[in-house]
Amino acid sequence: MDRLQTDIVVVGSGIAGLTAALGLAGRYRVVLLTKGTLGLASSSNLAQGGIAAAVGKDDDPSLHSADTIAVGGGISNRAIVELITREGPLQIQRLLELGAAFDRNPDGELQLGREAAHSRRRIVHADGDATGAEVIRVLTNSVRTHGDIQILEKASAVKLLWCGSRVTGVLGFDHWNQRFEILGRGVVLATGGVGHLFARTTNPPEATGDGLAMAAEAGAELIDLEFVQFHPTALDASVDPMPLLTEAIRGEGALLVNQEGRRFMVDEHPLAELAPRDVVARAIWKETRSGGGAFLDCRKTIGSRFPKRFPNVYRRCIALGIDPVTSLVPVAPAAHYHIGGVRIDQNGQSSVEGLWACGEVAASGVHGANRLASNSLLEALVFGSRVASNILATNLPGSRVPTKFPEVEIASPDRNLVKRIRNLMWSEVGLIRSGEGLKKAIDSFEEMLSRERAFGSARSMMMVGRLIAVAAEARKESRGVHYRADYPDADPVLARHLTVHLNVPTAP
Repeated sequence: MDRLQTDIVVVGSGIAGLTAALGLAGRYRVVLLTKGTLGLASSSNLAQGGIAAAVGKDDDPSLHSADTIAVGGGISNRAIVELITREGPLQIQRLLELGAAFDRNPDGELQLGREAAHSRRRIVHADGDATGAEVIRVLTNSVRTHGDIQILEKASAVKLLWCGSRVTGVLGFDHWNQRFEILGRGVVLATGGVGHLFARTTNPPEATGDGLAMAAEAGAELIDLEFVQFHPTALDASVDPMPLLTEAIRGEGALLVNQEGRRFMVDEHPLAELAPRDVVARAIWKETRSGGGAFLDCRKTIGSRFPKRFPNVYRRCIALGIDPVTSLVPVAPAAHYHIGGVRIDQNGQSSVEGLWACGEVAASGVHGANRLASNSLLEALVFGSRVASNILATNLPGSRVPTKFPEVEIASPDRNLVKRIRNLMWSEVGLIRSGEGLKKAIDSFEEMLSRERAFGSARSMMMVGRLIAVAAEARKESRGVHYRADYPDADPVLARHLTVHLNVPTAP
């Protein structure tokens, strides 16, 4: 496996990567690279909430678009918002044709849920709270049976390969730390998010920002890195990652209360429990910091329906000694979704020739400064498809072997270093930020990077942690999910995307 030749390399096996690979297969040979086991190693597989799409009789893509823009903090890309909301119903239909078993009402119609800041019931679910796993199941089954897709499991890409000014492959290491190169005609990054950079997260251990680090070193433009969304309701238990308590629970009527049983969200926002995620997350943070804690109360509003409506959440709670039918459920915010990433256009093209991106590693501008609930799986589906379509419509140059391969040394993750990174990100680049804390984080990351030379997930975490801290320090205001205690108000001058662009490396 030292050197493989293919047409397109897809790095990542979540919904975006699988969709892109399937769209390309049939015309191009594809190598699909995943850090873990196909079908398991992705945030997509853990996604509970569902897919937002205007498929209801009382709904329309224009209403979905309006809701998306309303929570975007004034910087959503309207054209991209309209694009993904328009294509939403088509993506749901495609998944149904692949055999996705979405929940239905007794009359056979799709059962639609409502989540925070949506004006309509438009969230498509599977098995109540296992939507991501169902979508991954049908996509994985299709990928595994396609002759044009070669799957490499438990293998990590660490660097992009170049021929002239074009990205043509990746360098990586397998789980035995054996080096390999995959050469092709283009690369699709679908590596997911950065949640594992934070000590408290709902993301799997694979979410270490590898794709962002590779893209940054390749000179790609990165935007909106400061916007990290913290899910308000992770189960507050000593588990890593923290179990997610889907927003659909609040959509079904669950209340947020403090230790005294008082609903605190009614004083924070007119929509109370269904306020935008950033508002809810900060309110829960405040209650938690006061020492009393915050809790989901599902006893009266959902009650005995809970095990059937949210079976996976119910099983996880019971396993940790909590029965949501009869007890309050302790909750706390946790790093959940990275809005920023590799800047892409409406076709998923990055600023670097031969490099495309889709899913959480990419930033199309659709989410603005605050992602609307359940728009992430939709974006992954839409841009996974659009990347494939764009590559198919592009006259790709033939595969060429780079004249020089970089010398890199892989290193097993240093647990103490990883723990230091995660604690630093949580304390200084977390839900509530300040200039002093961000500068501390930047200095710490620069010191770490000056000492640590080996490649691997820990280096990706240091690089991306520093980039996020730099972007957050530069945005001297509060907007959407980015909250600065020293700049608590929004600044109209900063109602725009902030770009990080590293120098393009010398082509080998």
